[in-house]
Amino acid sequence: MIVTGCTKERTGSSRPQHQRQTLRIGLVPEQSIFKQVHRYEPLADYLSRKLNVNVSLSVIPSYDKALSSFTAKGLDAAFFESMTYILAHARLGGEPIARPVNLDGTPTYYGVMFVRKDCNIRSVREMRGKRLALVDRSTMAGYLLPLAYCKKAGVDYTTYLKEPYFSGTHEDVIHDVLDRKADIGAAKSTVLTRLSTDDARIKNDLLILARTPLVPESCLSGRRDLSATLKDRLKSVLLNMDEDREGIRVLREFKARKFMETSDSDFNPAYLFARELDIDLKAGFDATVR
Repeated sequence: MIVTGCTKERTGSSRPQHQRQTLRIGLVPEQSIFKQVHRYEPLADYLSRKLNVNVSLSVIPSYDKALSSFTAKGLDAAFFESMTYILAHARLGGEPIARPVNLDGTPTYYGVMFVRKDCNIRSVREMRGKRLALVDRSTMAGYLLPLAYCKKAGVDYTTYLKEPYFSGTHEDVIHDVLDRKADIGAAKSTVLTRLSTDDARIKNDLLILARTPLVPESCLSGRRDLSATLKDRLKSVLLNMDEDREGIRVLREFKARKFMETSDSDFNPAYLFARELDIDLKAGFDATVR
């Protein structure tokens, strides 16, 4: 799915408009496609107006295909989560531009592994034969956390559990556990928080068993050869949104306070987590731990 913002010609002009540059931004499937587009479309429209370029949003079908889709679709930048960012940096030379600060003032998230309070699962010992809902093999919160949790306890989750499966999005994992389609789930803390505003079951019915270190929120990362001038302008617009009335409105819709500058070193906790699981970042998604 591709959504393009601000592509109409100016009204009242009889002369043809010069074709504007297009900035193609990818989105990983944190939640359903339509919710993801609904969240990011006002931001794309705002960037189109401020940069005087056409900003198009392209939803990447899965975390597992993030890098291949990034290349195949000719994307200029993407909002990558921690694991997809460090893979993109290692393989494609992707560079961080900026990341949002959450409404609670935090620019980070962590992965959580959770169960329903009424299921009596409190440790690996009670997980034997239970169903585990995961997001995708290329996510820290939705896959590497439970992998590390089971590895530390000396068990192979693929045989110890009854039916581990991948749901595709953090939101789907949360709903699967709440609706008893799965006994155990793993997802992003910020998605849990966002959904909890409309669903009291998240606070009342779920129990967190484990969490990852704090890592940066989904970061806008540009391709290695993206124009330095465009990259600097894009960063400037994002970092100054909270000082602009229209920008503040868009940030409110985006569920963020502001954007902040981000560097590769901010992802050191994710790099460490990957090293502890012996993940070869340069080998790509197909070679990540199974």
